[in-house]
Amino acid sequence: MFALADCNSFYASCQSLFRPDLRGRPIAILSNNDGCVIARSKELKNLGIPMGMPYFELKPHIKKHNIAVFSSNYALYASLSARVHTVLESLALRSSVYSIDESWLDVTGIDAVQSFDSFGHHVRNEVFRHTGLMVGVGIAPSKTLAKTCQYASKRWPATKGVVALTDPIRIRKLLALQPIGEIWGIGRRLTAKLNVMGIETALQLADTDIRFIKKNFGVVMERTVRELRGESCIPMEEMVPAKQQIICSRSFGQRISEEHEMRQAICRYAERAGEKLRQEKQFCRHVSVFMRTSPFANEPQSSLSGTEKLLTATQDSRDIIAAAQRIIDRIWKPGFRYAKAGVMLNDFSPTRLAQLSLFDDQSPRPGSEALMSVVDKINQEGLGRIWFAGQGIEPAWQMRREMLSPAYTTRWDELPKAKIG
Repeated sequence: MFALADCNSFYASCQSLFRPDLRGRPIAILSNNDGCVIARSKELKNLGIPMGMPYFELKPHIKKHNIAVFSSNYALYASLSARVHTVLESLALRSSVYSIDESWLDVTGIDAVQSFDSFGHHVRNEVFRHTGLMVGVGIAPSKTLAKTCQYASKRWPATKGVVALTDPIRIRKLLALQPIGEIWGIGRRLTAKLNVMGIETALQLADTDIRFIKKNFGVVMERTVRELRGESCIPMEEMVPAKQQIICSRSFGQRISEEHEMRQAICRYAERAGEKLRQEKQFCRHVSVFMRTSPFANEPQSSLSGTEKLLTATQDSRDIIAAAQRIIDRIWKPGFRYAKAGVMLNDFSPTRLAQLSLFDDQSPRPGSEALMSVVDKINQEGLGRIWFAGQGIEPAWQMRREMLSPAYTTRWDELPKAKIG
């Protein structure tokens, strides 16, 4: 048996957690550079504001509907996510983080002590007691069915946030109410294809001949159908698979047309990518750089990219930055106003494997791991902030975050303040 716990409107809930005055108000979270809506509170969804709406189109609605708008605050979201997952891990023998606001729990045998429904409400209460955030819980014999139950827990208030199903008749009733496009793993294109075949609900898909599904859609869809029938085909993954690629990219707050400004931006993204690489405990052999103009601007267009293969796998920010700067030497074209750029790392290995020859001049830097460890510790533990000089100090191209909320949980100087009396 699997349980899926999913935070309700996670980003919006994080914002209202320290602002009780926002509860009940529509809340919109904007993407990097305050470009478009990427997360919505329930109240904003009820207004019909779609995901992806550009901020300039949202502006006329803000005053009319008293909408609270925030720039993305990923430090706050990551901190609260870690707290939620810590609570969930303590409630089951095995758990697996699925996303920033979702976790799988192995609840096999829980019903020997308490009912699955009672356990689901216990999970909700514990997460709320420790974090102030509310989760919806779905429990079922397979992951796909648990995802379906979790979908139902949010859609129908009468469930009080928990749907636990083991009875085949009740499972079939729920599947009959779920549109095919809401099934876990079925995207827009598959939905359209299935609809053409007259399959519009989860129950209709579950009742379709398994050989027909495998022949026309492959083994992944066959697995989904088996899971909808209650056969568990997707196991718990207690270890998160290692990443195969790391990308650090941003849109600029204002267009970049000068080479030295682009070098500063790439230096900053390369340093951040290196930090992520060390968190994954990996070394990389390939560094790529890309930059492009805005496809929506009525001006000359350019899209540039380049890659450099490293002789020695590295996780040292200095090596990654140096490689990125060499790529800029090769690809930079003046005369354009670039809107976005980024750095991508791939070809990972868990160790610094290398076959060096006598005349190689790119040998590993002595003390590299110790130095990078100190840099990361200073930057991540709030002891200060150090960076490479090539990033500049306060560049004008920095990302716009004009409605950024305080980092309530990670910065001492931004702790919420209370007045008594």
